[in-house]
Amino acid sequence: MMKKILLWVPLVLLGLVMILAGGAKLAGLPEVHASFAKMGLPEWFGYFIGLAELLAGIAMFVRKWTALAATGVIPVMIGAVYYHIAYEEPSAIPAVIFIGLAVYAIFIRKKEAIWYPV
Repeated sequence: MMKKILLWVPLVLLGLVMILAGGAKLAGLPEVHASFAKMGLPEWFGYFIGLAELLAGIAMFVRKWTALAATGVIPVMIGAVYYHIAYEEPSAIPAVIFIGLAVYAIFIRKKEAIWYPV
């Protein structure tokens, strides 16, 4: 039982964070969208990333989709790391941790993944 809980905690953490981050972007919160404007990206890009984060967060709770969702989280978090470093924003460490959690999710769910041969 404890092993099962320890397997799920990182997935739940990553899933909930992605849902919350995606929801904030889809809600159009100005402070969240300011980073995209700062990089010279169009306004719709923040909504696109928000939708990707929200869908990935939801998919983290579906065994068959977890590895695929985590694979999608990695480039989004690499973008977050880039933003924090290039624009001298506070710590990129949370994004690096989420990349680690995504890699963990891929490895523990790879045999259940939608792309895994039957």
